[in-house]
Amino acid sequence: MNSLALLIVLSLFLLWNLELIATLLNLKTFPATPPPELAGLMDQEKLDKARDYLSVNSRFDIVRASVSLAILLAFWWLGGFLFLDSLARSLCENLILAGLIFLGALFVAQNLISLPFDWYETFVIEEKFGFNKSTTATFIADRVKGLALAAILGLPLVAGILWIFDEIPHAWLWAWAFVTAFQLILTYLAPSLILPLFNKFTPMPDGDLKNDIHALGVKCGFPLEGVYEIDGSKRSTKANAYFTGFGKHKKIALFDTLTEKSTKPELLAILAHEIGHFRLGHIKQRLAVGILQMALIFFLIGLATNPTGTFARLLHDAFFVQEISPHAGLVFFTLLLEPASKLLSLLANAWSRKHEFEADAYAAQSTGEPQALATALKKLSSDHLSHPTPHKLRVVLDYSHPPLLQRLRALEKAKF
Repeated sequence: MNSLALLIVLSLFLLWNLELIATLLNLKTFPATPPPELAGLMDQEKLDKARDYLSVNSRFDIVRASVSLAILLAFWWLGGFLFLDSLARSLCENLILAGLIFLGALFVAQNLISLPFDWYETFVIEEKFGFNKSTTATFIADRVKGLALAAILGLPLVAGILWIFDEIPHAWLWAWAFVTAFQLILTYLAPSLILPLFNKFTPMPDGDLKNDIHALGVKCGFPLEGVYEIDGSKRSTKANAYFTGFGKHKKIALFDTLTEKSTKPELLAILAHEIGHFRLGHIKQRLAVGILQMALIFFLIGLATNPTGTFARLLHDAFFVQEISPHAGLVFFTLLLEPASKLLSLLANAWSRKHEFEADAYAAQSTGEPQALATALKKLSSDHLSHPTPHKLRVVLDYSHPPLLQRLRALEKAKF
């Protein structure tokens, strides 16, 4: 092992330990009695159930992370990457096809490893706490569709990236432009071509709710092309809502579980919050930052795949692979990037939490009913058995949304 390999191993272990510490601290901060802010929605019995839910999921996450890390290290130290690279090259002389075999094998292996964990999470944990509505047939169909989409969309994308890095000067710049264009096109097409493969979208019937939603869109200067209900109850009792589309082709998708559990003022408040992200420029800001971040990543990938570069040589040696290649460099750089990505995510999560506070304020101002938003947030938190008072370290590491009580207090202090 060289110095870079030791750095990667040390970073992976530090990340694992950090997650373990955050998980244990998060368990300790769970309140013994329901917070006053949740009075009427979360009694002692439901709070105890939420504590059990957190405890079960925490143990499950620790086991899953430990198994994943152990498998990665065993595969690495036993020469798995060298074996797979040699096998792919022996099966196909074309470097791009060999790269697809290499990456495809790792993708399939990763999915096979995660499959029993996904099944257990769905049919044991979520079932135990009354969330799961998915059948075995739906579970299998979702994964088959996911693999099919990965093959149809992922293979051409990866093949294009490998070709660019193998054939074109200044490859990182062209690869960045190629992937950015691909992502923008996919984001545009996903609502009409991809999402309907997994959920049924039904136009909301005419009535007061639909009229009020359109009126809210007009009031907020938010063009709506359609309002839809989706069959989220086919998989879970948990509720959600989101917007899709670009420009004047924006659509609202409401989970049927959300419309069943929420009053009309609560639904309008939730939608006003989502509209706030658009009106306050959050979506454009995140898109711009994501594109710039992607540029930096591809620049570094260029260094990791340069056949004459010192860094690429050091990186491939760290994983015992003799021949420098774009496909191996992509995988190894991803493993090297994981600790750095965690650090960057701290900033991204903090920025996202700030945006959520701003969208809450926008929703309260545009509807004139801050209490409706507060009640909606309480219901969602209670129904999802969320941690009422998560530890600060857990929030900093993982929360893209502020904890419930912080959002409620911000709504109380704000002036509308």
